[in-house]
Amino acid sequence: MLIQRATLLDGTATDIRLGQQITEVADGLTPYPDEQVLDAVYGTVIPGLHDHHLHVYSAAAEQGSVRVGPREVHGAAELRRVLAAAVPGSDGWIRAVGYHEAVAGPLDRHLLDEFAPSVPLRVQHRSGVLWTLNSAGLRAIGRADHDDGRLPSADTSWSDTLPRRESAMAALSNRLAGYGVTAVTDATPDLGAQPRGLRQRLHVLAPGKKILHDDDLDLDALTAWIADRHVTGPVAVHCVTAAQLVVTIAALRAAGVHRSDRIEHAAMVPEDCIADLVDLDVTVVTQPNFVAERGDQYRTDVPVAEHDQLWRLASLLRAAVPVALSTDAPFGDLDPWAAMRAAVHRRTPSGAVLSAAERVPASTALQLFFGEAQRPARRRSIAAGQPGDVCVLSAPPHRVLDALDAGLVAATIIGGDVVFSR
Repeated sequence: MLIQRATLLDGTATDIRLGQQITEVADGLTPYPDEQVLDAVYGTVIPGLHDHHLHVYSAAAEQGSVRVGPREVHGAAELRRVLAAAVPGSDGWIRAVGYHEAVAGPLDRHLLDEFAPSVPLRVQHRSGVLWTLNSAGLRAIGRADHDDGRLPSADTSWSDTLPRRESAMAALSNRLAGYGVTAVTDATPDLGAQPRGLRQRLHVLAPGKKILHDDDLDLDALTAWIADRHVTGPVAVHCVTAAQLVVTIAALRAAGVHRSDRIEHAAMVPEDCIADLVDLDVTVVTQPNFVAERGDQYRTDVPVAEHDQLWRLASLLRAAVPVALSTDAPFGDLDPWAAMRAAVHRRTPSGAVLSAAERVPASTALQLFFGEAQRPARRRSIAAGQPGDVCVLSAPPHRVLDALDAGLVAATIIGGDVVFSR
């Protein structure tokens, strides 16, 4: 296909011919016979966005779930009302997501039995690592005698018994296309094949993804696992606390580094860890959107002296740490443009600014979603030989950077095919 009257981010006016790859970028290209032509009307054309860390099945299922996080539910009485009023899905379950103890304290099967005694109910903690099921839900998965109903997400022996909805995956793909997303990296530890209904290009971290827990940190075991995984490929280590990051850095030093190794999240980065990240040349894939989504909770839960460690971005880039952005959907908002705005403004839900020194310019925030699948910090561009995955925006570059708004996405193209048009 041919995109005419396009404007690149640097203000250059041009035409773009593309299929699976971009073949020509030049002004005045003439359409071939029967070639599809899209007039960009001098709107901005950028590489299609790549969300470098999300969970496709969970994000698809989240669309039919009840949100019960601190932003939606306030206190045990309201949680009871919300869950009691919830309508089970076609699979017979009530699925609730985003829970945090700030709502109504720790959950167990007995408390959930008060809310939905006869309908299978499962509630996911907003960290994504834990589900709590009521007694009806435990019976449905064959674990009626479980003591508290608290089941780790990593235990696939129970979650694999739950049905998946292909229509939900197609709906997720449509939403991603509407945001200009042409590729995603799934961070689920056990995901393999391309899910049916997902049109975006898919990169998976499995089997090289590792989730760490502070109560089970073992440097020798992590070092051995990294060395073993490096025989066949890179690793991606989930680090949300300073302790997890410190142990991961030590393990990478001991085991050696693969050029595509990644640290996922890096939610807390002590100052003295930045030089280690530079020395290791390991890519950090982070989510500043959590400042906008959970920043007020951080200001309460994290000591003031450690606020500067939260969701670093500008300091990592200044030090030349390879960095890319993602949303961590469904644990974060699926909209990558909201993540960009969070990186620029770093405002919490109440309007407070969290670590102003970590703000980045809008152009930087946007381009941190341009990364390649295998090397997220290496940015794609609009040039011959690059993938034919682009996003056409309905405004010139200065307006795009001022707004960073998904509403400007006019068309999304994957491999030369239009998958979204507003």
